Amino acid sequence: MNYRLLGKTGLKVSEIGYGAWGIGNTGWQGANDEESIKALNRAIDLGLNFIDTALGYGNGHSERLVGQVVRERPETIFVSTKIPPKNLKWPAPAGIPAEEAFPADHIISCTEESLRNLGVETIDVQQFHVWSDEWVNQGDWLEAIEKLKKQGKIKYFGVSINDHQPENAIKLIETGLVDTVQVIYNIFEQSPEDKLFAACEKHNVGVIARVPLDEGGLTGRISPESEFEEGDFRNHYFKNERKLEVYNRVQEIVTNLNISIEDMAETSLRYVLSHPVVSTVIPGMRTIKNVERNCKVGDGKGLSQESVKKLKAHRWIRNFYQA
Repeated sequence: MNYRLLGKTGLKVSEIGYGAWGIGNTGWQGANDEESIKALNRAIDLGLNFIDTALGYGNGHSERLVGQVVRERPETIFVSTKIPPKNLKWPAPAGIPAEEAFPADHIISCTEESLRNLGVETIDVQQFHVWSDEWVNQGDWLEAIEKLKKQGKIKYFGVSINDHQPENAIKLIETGLVDTVQVIYNIFEQSPEDKLFAACEKHNVGVIARVPLDEGGLTGRISPESEFEEGDFRNHYFKNERKLEVYNRVQEIVTNLNISIEDMAETSLRYVLSHPVVSTVIPGMRTIKNVERNCKVGDGKGLSQESVKKLKAHRWIRNFYQA
């Protein structure tokens, strides 16, 4: 496993991190706690040392599973988690005051709850689960973050940028107050390359790339015939003609790069890691099979410049999270 610096935190994190939404049994169906624990342990066996979870993933269920594993391992494992907005609005709507989403007492109480769930004394990276740059000079959220840092309850502060709004954190980055940002970045969603990554590089902010496989769309396993269990959010994400659209675009990538459909997941992860500003990529992993497949990609070997150049043509501007 290859490791990269997580911006100014100085933490050396594995290129492949662990996205722990799926194991929280919220949104994704079919997760099994026993298998999730085995998958987490296998990832650590393979050198993975960065796990991203959230209080909102199964009302703390994901955090409790992650904490159980981390406490039993002798290795140093860095854990990042997230505070849900108090108003429970994802993504953060424009015009909402900071006090409505992240008042200080909410930040502190959620952090205390996450510490209990994880069973640790310090959270390596505490993040806001949504963000709006309107909040930079609003509210008392910064006082809460500074207090938690001073108390040693969190080491670093980050934000998870709203879906498909990568430039809605640049103002925050320019203040120097944030240590990391988490953003959607994949072959289809290339817009972080436009302005966000340059700001992160200038201010030495760590980049956690999420949704590298487009919720499964870039694995090559989504077809017009794909079906998901009742209650699985992918029924919405890939609704109507979206499965066919994704399928056709993936076929175009396969043809363009002259690869097999089985190479899509690896190619997708390597595309994300080909950008030097990315510190770690956090695919969701619920099985040992997926862990072993994905961790192989964290070997420090990027895609060829020719392949990266070809993939630029496959940018696809759309937002499947919306109606």
